[in-house]
Amino acid sequence: MIDERMVSELVELAQGARSNSYAPYSRYRVGAAVLAESGKVYTGANVENSSYGLSVCAERVAIWKAVSEGERRILAVAVATENGGTPCGACRQVMSEFGSGDMPVLIVDADGLKQRFRLDELLPEAFSGSDLLHDSEPG
Repeated sequence: MIDERMVSELVELAQGARSNSYAPYSRYRVGAAVLAESGKVYTGANVENSSYGLSVCAERVAIWKAVSEGERRILAVAVATENGGTPCGACRQVMSEFGSGDMPVLIVDADGLKQRFRLDELLPEAFSGSDLLHDSEPG
């Protein structure tokens, strides 16, 4: 469980990360902050592309930054939008790859902390590596 000081820090960092958003098409600016097991916090902002399918969400940017720096476990995520929107399905799945079901997901709007969820509330019955079949023979 993360303490209230860390909750406040994640909320503030997620809100700050929103200012780096590149959202000229949707104008839906998102910032995220993730707390890694090491205690380090990584931030991200959504980055859109005129070929919409190539856009990437803030949550995934922050998590991939953490993973690219050697982190493998995320302890908490804060997501900041103007209206307190929750993460998309793809982001929820990426969160489940690196976080646990009881990981807190903090939803932040323009005024501050709006809601707290556990990841398993946002993504019940998540697909994981244990769901993959591993045959002893290739093919």
